Amino acid sequence: MDGKGLEVDNTSLSDILRIIFQPILLPVARFLGRLGLTPNMLSIIGMGAYVFAALLLAAGHPYGCALVLGVFGPLDVLDGTLARDSGQESDYGAFLDATLDRYEEFFIYAGLLYYLLEVLGKGAITAVLVLSALSGSFFVSYTRAKAEALGFECSVGILTRFERIVLFIVAIITGWYDAILAVIAALSFVTTFQRMAVVAKQARGHEGK
Repeated sequence: MDGKGLEVDNTSLSDILRIIFQPILLPVARFLGRLGLTPNMLSIIGMGAYVFAALLLAAGHPYGCALVLGVFGPLDVLDGTLARDSGQESDYGAFLDATLDRYEEFFIYAGLLYYLLEVLGKGAITAVLVLSALSGSFFVSYTRAKAEALGFECSVGILTRFERIVLFIVAIITGWYDAILAVIAALSFVTTFQRMAVVAKQARGHEGK
């Protein structure tokens, strides 16, 4: 967000929730800061948690995976909150966080793929759904990264990282893997096109000036 106010048509659900829960997130972030943790440390710890969750899932412990994701998922928000509050925001920190986020998604989907194929004995269709969901997730992230690198605002979208992780946890708990993976894949591609449309509109506006 650019600090000009909350624009609902250009703001993701995760951005809205971050604003709503700011009174809770800020004290937690400050407490972690007093413990000597930096935003980059929180990002690295978060990735370690995702790797651990992926290993739990691959080993056949889906509920353990869901628990780890539920507990450590908020670190994705707390690192940025701590950085802004403590004045530790940096280009490298933003780069590191975005890069580790992609690794987190790769590891968790790799763990899921192994679990579904080797533990549950699922077939090719499920494998395609996993790869489609992962690819869609990467496309969503890439469009935002590229747009912001070019100076455009691009946080809009029906399915951002927060929603994807929530759906992932729901899939693990309920066992509705194929259906939820299909939803993640489809809505990720919808989000990609939403962002393409938003950037195209901004680009036309800039060119018109």
